[in-house]
Amino acid sequence: MYNFSYFKEKDRQAILDFMEEYPFAFLTGSTLSGAPVATQIPVMIEERQGELFLQGHIMRNTDHHKAFVENPNALIVFTGPNAYVSASLYSNPHIGSTWNYMSVHIHGQIKFMPEAELIQLMKKMTLKFEGGNSTSPTIYDNLPDAFLNKMMPAIAGFEMKADRIENVFKLSQNRDEKSYLTIISKLEQEGGNSNLIAIEMRKRRAELFPPGIEWDENKFDS
Repeated sequence: MYNFSYFKEKDRQAILDFMEEYPFAFLTGSTLSGAPVATQIPVMIEERQGELFLQGHIMRNTDHHKAFVENPNALIVFTGPNAYVSASLYSNPHIGSTWNYMSVHIHGQIKFMPEAELIQLMKKMTLKFEGGNSTSPTIYDNLPDAFLNKMMPAIAGFEMKADRIENVFKLSQNRDEKSYLTIISKLEQEGGNSNLIAIEMRKRRAELFPPGIEWDENKFDS
């Protein structure tokens, strides 16, 4: 984790909103012997009494399922848009170029669900990702029994309590205002993911450069 205070999002709701917007997450862990495992899956988020819980499902009898049965320690990473930022856009271009991106890391322990909880998870998950359309033929309640009887035993539902939440919202916060605005303009021109990063940067401009307050580069570590 790239650990500089000025690249940290301090608004908890903004972090949760980011995870909801980019739910296809990277799940990783290891066997007890240290062999790494990983997969990418959609993840549901729930808050209960101030605690954050992540839910999802993986295929049984895979390397990662076997590893998490053996060693429940896990890391789930949510990633969003990213963009290359050339140092040629800086007021002082004679330094290294960089990459802007947003990422949230959740540490915890995987606990596998009994069948009844897995069914409830699949009901919630299929309805959510079908946009709440209860008439969709692919939500759990509308799937044929023959399909469910075949597929449900092949998946394992899990829940993970968030023991530690870390984030990096690296959005050129350590650049002066002229450089900051030049970067935004360039990223907007590029479109796609670059424009999404530019949108996030525009949201933070007023906080980074409040009127009447002189920008101080000495507050940054690098």
